[in-house]
Amino acid sequence: MTALRLRWQRSVAIAATGAAAFVGTAIAAAPAQAHTPSWSVTCDSVSIDLKMYAPKDNKVTIKAGDETLVSETFGRSFQKKVDLPEHGEPLKVTAQVVASDGDRFSWGPETKTSPVCDKPTPTPTPSESESTPPSPSPSQSPSEKPEPSAPESSSSAPAEKPQGGGDDLAETGSSSNTPMIAGIAAAVVIAGGGLVAFARKRRSSQS
Repeated sequence: MTALRLRWQRSVAIAATGAAAFVGTAIAAAPAQAHTPSWSVTCDSVSIDLKMYAPKDNKVTIKAGDETLVSETFGRSFQKKVDLPEHGEPLKVTAQVVASDGDRFSWGPETKTSPVCDKPTPTPTPSESESTPPSPSPSQSPSEKPEPSAPESSSSAPAEKPQGGGDDLAETGSSSNTPMIAGIAAAVVIAGGGLVAFARKRRSSQS
């Protein structure tokens, strides 16, 4: 009976020791499972999300190359998004968290690479020679071209000379012989009147 009791007590002790070890392991592992750090990097920014940490005095540090972007203490959680400096080649970004409840819960520095952002190609501005020609007026078809206007004649051009006239101007009034013709006609009229008067006198003398 004594041997059976000793075996039972030994079994209970072993079971209690195993249970205590399991509980202790679970308690020790709980904080490690509760700390959930997460961070990501794009071509122009870095984002970090820290949850379930100790109530205070935790520290997070983020660097882009040699430049420190974040250096802050936080409590149970920390979320932040920071713009990265412009870079023409891949940029190394590091993050590190120091937990206040033990070094085993800290992590980093962890490094990620930020790629170069693709810049949109600018649209070229059309030059003057490539500009759209003006559209033709409704009264003019596209195939017709405007004819050049005839040059205006000079107002100082000499007038054309009449053919056959020589350099003399054309006669516009009475001839220079008109007075002489009128004088001859008057003389003929006077002579006729004299002949008529002479004939009458001769008839009267014969009768």
